Amino acid sequence: MSEESEPAPGQHPDEPHRAGLAQRLNWLRAGVLGANDGIVSVAAIVVGVAGATSSVDAIVVAGLAALVGGAVSMALGEYVSVSSQRDSERALIAKETEELATMPEEEFEELAGLYRAKGLSEATAYKVAEELTAHDALRAHLSAELDIDPDDVVSPWHAALASALSFLIGGALPMLTILLPSAWRVPVTFVAVIVALAVTGYVAAAIGGSSRGKAALRVVIGGAIALAATFLIGRLFNATAG
Repeated sequence: MSEESEPAPGQHPDEPHRAGLAQRLNWLRAGVLGANDGIVSVAAIVVGVAGATSSVDAIVVAGLAALVGGAVSMALGEYVSVSSQRDSERALIAKETEELATMPEEEFEELAGLYRAKGLSEATAYKVAEELTAHDALRAHLSAELDIDPDDVVSPWHAALASALSFLIGGALPMLTILLPSAWRVPVTFVAVIVALAVTGYVAAAIGGSSRGKAALRVVIGGAIALAATFLIGRLFNATAG
């Protein structure tokens, strides 16, 4: 195991303080959200079309269009969003670097003031600021002032790729189940989608540290409503056409 992956001395090994945490959480979040969106959006479309027609060709064409279009849309959305975040972080890093070069005394006083505001005595705050500045002034100021790790700026490409791939994987599930014989395709797709949504909701909650059960239930209810609504719309069009 590399030295970078080892926890710092005195740090609990199961606590998320290791290098690259923002990057990992970024692509995990994008991946889980992408899978969830792929499951719901593709399932809603194929179930809706299946409610309107029994034509496998029509269902497959609609599903593939939703799968490809959704994956591209998710990737673009993540790339734009995370690029904006990355650009903001880089701008803040550049600004802090310039301030440290042009007004080091003022920056030192600011750093010590931040530690005093956190409850340290004046003497201790100055001592901490002095030692951190001697070790790595830029990192000390970015951490205390902006909560930024200069080595852990998020990557828009990672987020875009994770989102697109997970969308394709999630959307492939309803694409497969909807190809079952006519009598089975809709109920089996409903069950498969509900189970998959429960899993993605649980994983998303685990990543965020929130209640697993509540998160899974929210996602399942939302997905069930979407499937039911699109299926009813399809049935209405089928009845109207008939």
